[in-house]
This record gives sequence, C-alpha cells and structure tokens, in this order.
Amino acid sequence: MPAPKNPFKAALKSGSPQIGLWMSLADSYAAEICAGAGFDWLVIDGEHSPNDLRSTLQALQAIAAKPVNPVVRLPIGKEYLIKQVLDLGAQNILVPMIETADQARALVRAVRYPPHGRRGVGALGARATDFGRATNYISTADEQICLIVQVESRAGLAQLDEISAVEGVDGVFIGPADLSTDMGFAGQTNAPEVLAAVYDALARIQAQDCAAGILTIDTAQAQIFLDKGAVFVAVGMDVKILVDGLKTLRKTFETT
Repeated sequence: MPAPKNPFKAALKSGSPQIGLWMSLADSYAAEICAGAGFDWLVIDGEHSPNDLRSTLQALQAIAAKPVNPVVRLPIGKEYLIKQVLDLGAQNILVPMIETADQARALVRAVRYPPHGRRGVGALGARATDFGRATNYISTADEQICLIVQVESRAGLAQLDEISAVEGVDGVFIGPADLSTDMGFAGQTNAPEVLAAVYDALARIQAQDCAAGILTIDTAQAQIFLDKGAVFVAVGMDVKILVDGLKTLRKTFETT
C-alpha cells in the first residue's frame, strides 16, 4: 500500500482555489466541528496556539473522516519537529519565518527520505504508515508531502523569488501580521504600503510557478487576494469566530 494521495498538493499544483480556516482553539472537539463546515483546508496552528504533538495528533484524528485537508503549522522549522509531525500522518506542513532559499532547501531535505533528504526512517510504528500496514509508504511518501514556507518579513521578501523557485517548495504563504509589523505598521495589515507589498509578493510567487497563500479575516480582502492569484486563502480563525459570535449574542440581550 503506497502513501495516500494528497488532494491539497494536487489542488495547489493545478491552481484550483482553496478556501481555508485557521484553527487556534487547540481542541479536537472544536477541530471536528470545523472539519464539517465545508472548508477545503484547515490549519492546525502550532506556532501561536497551545498545540503540542499530542493535541496535533488528536486534531488530525478528529478531522480524518471529513473531506478536508489538514495543514500543520510548526512553531519553527526544526528537523526533529518536521519528522515527528510527518510520522503523525500530516502530509501538508507550513513552516514560519523563512527568509532565505537556503532555509527552504533545508526544509525540502527534511521532508524527504534518503537519498534525496534527511527524514528519519522509523515509520514502522507511525500513524503515517497505518502502523506498518502501508508497506510501500517510504518509497512513495516524498511525492505526496506538501511543503509550504511562510514569508513574513522584509528580509524574506528580498529573497522571495529565490525562495519560490526552490524545487520541492509547493507553496509560499505570506504572513501579513508579522510583515506589517516588520514594515513599521503594527496591527495595520490593510495599510496601503503593506497591501502593495503583499500584492507584489503574490505576483512574484506566481511568476515562479509556485502556489501563493495568505490569511485574512476580511472577507472582501480575501476575494481581492483570490482575484490577484492567491491559490490558498484562509478566510477566518476559529477563535475570532467564537469571540465575535459570543459578543454578538450577548449584545442582543443588553439593556439600554
């Protein structure tokens, strides 16, 4: 049995728009609810949410029965973390704070088995191989792994063409929050200067035949990003949706 086909990777390669949701609640029950909402992809966030390996595993298990693609965002692009998350069965990983093509190439090596990479071969007891039942996993896994690198600084933008052109990088995700702060516009992701940089970045990523992605909680802005060629766009966050829904409900019953 080979590694499972990765529909998200295929969609990015074909340029088919993918609408996603960010999951920061770090709870498998919430993940299962989100998985049934009809999104194309869900981010299990390990950078700014209290997810660890066990809660990431639980989220992957909770959404496995739904027709949605999980993307695991690591806290940092360390080789040992990549190895562990891939062995959990994740096929789509997002690595933050990438600023050079050399970093991107190191990540490509980290997600591939030897002789093409450095991924540790210990999958016999891993969920990725259905605990050893997928006997052809190791020989077929590399081509089904989708590597997305996150560029979110001026230094990263300076190297964006080279990063996007790295063989084995399936997508480049622009991080508007960090980018806006690095540009001197903290909390102003819709500042004209920031949007101009983002629009330029989306065009440069596409020029390298790489899929461009981004997150925004502004639905009108999300459509603009799609119109400008972003292939995978996250259009909301579970935490924000919950907070806003609770606030709206409570305000309904406020006394004047």
